[in-house]
Amino acid sequence: MASACRVSILRIGFVLLAAQAPPLADAGSAMALTLTSSAFQAGGKIPSKYTCEGEDISPPLAIDGVPDGAKSLAIIVDDPDAPDPKAPKRVWVHWVVHNLPPGTKSLAEAAALPQGAVAGTNDSKQNSYHGPCPPIGRHRYFHKLYALDITLPPAPLTKPALEAAMKGHVLAQAELMGTYQKGDP
Repeated sequence: MASACRVSILRIGFVLLAAQAPPLADAGSAMALTLTSSAFQAGGKIPSKYTCEGEDISPPLAIDGVPDGAKSLAIIVDDPDAPDPKAPKRVWVHWVVHNLPPGTKSLAEAAALPQGAVAGTNDSKQNSYHGPCPPIGRHRYFHKLYALDITLPPAPLTKPALEAAMKGHVLAQAELMGTYQKGDP
């Protein structure tokens, strides 16, 4: 009889624990935020079309896996190898964009930003994309995507101002790195 009571108590305890446990997430429902381009692969060469030696237009970008609760997206493209990858002295900012709608699935080549999106100020003092233009050697260009739980003010921001405004509001981030050296096709 004592053994039967212990089994019942264990069953009751298990039922109580199971009732308090959080539901298991559906493994297929949550995707990681991703940023890709049909123009170049991760770690690959950026075609000259998207640089100062070509048309100097933004590459096509594809966005997937934006988390629920995202209110906006932001993009920063920068080069940590300036001016010389063998002796980098600064990070050069090529593109700053915020307030992209969270439903944005892609930005076309030479992107016209969707309504509400804001182009920030890059290190060329322009509120637009400015492509790779390394003075020496092969540089890395990081295309960083952020999913935010807020919408930011509609004024152009610099990279430091955007990073400060995003602090504590990043739900997810993704990165796509490409390389370029003058003379690449």
